[in-house]
Amino acid sequence: MNSLLFTAGILCFLLGIIHSILGEVLIFKNLREDGAIVPSKQNPDLKSRHIHILWGTWHLATIFGIFIGILLLKISKLQDALSNNFIETILSTISFTMFGGAFLILFATKGKHPGWVVLLLIALLIQFS
Repeated sequence: MNSLLFTAGILCFLLGIIHSILGEVLIFKNLREDGAIVPSKQNPDLKSRHIHILWGTWHLATIFGIFIGILLLKISKLQDALSNNFIETILSTISFTMFGGAFLILFATKGKHPGWVVLLLIALLIQFS
């Protein structure tokens, strides 16, 4: 088993779960009306439809994180049994995606959101695996 990929997979999975929980607690709970699942309370800057797509996109990122984490966990166990070229392509794609996400969050939040650190760590673990 490749322990670097396994660690990257666990971090990716945890990042996805924590992302959803914190988003619901810190952002979306105040935007719900009458216990609805999808928040829709408007404010002066955002209409209901904007809140809907923000919520959906928020959790889409979570789903991507969880399932990329699962993919990394599977690869960490099966790496020797799979085609090297195929695995290298998948790992490079995931790594560059994580590097891009880290840069985007770092740039957008001026380093104040900790997500960029975890995304960068995942990318580095994959690169050095």
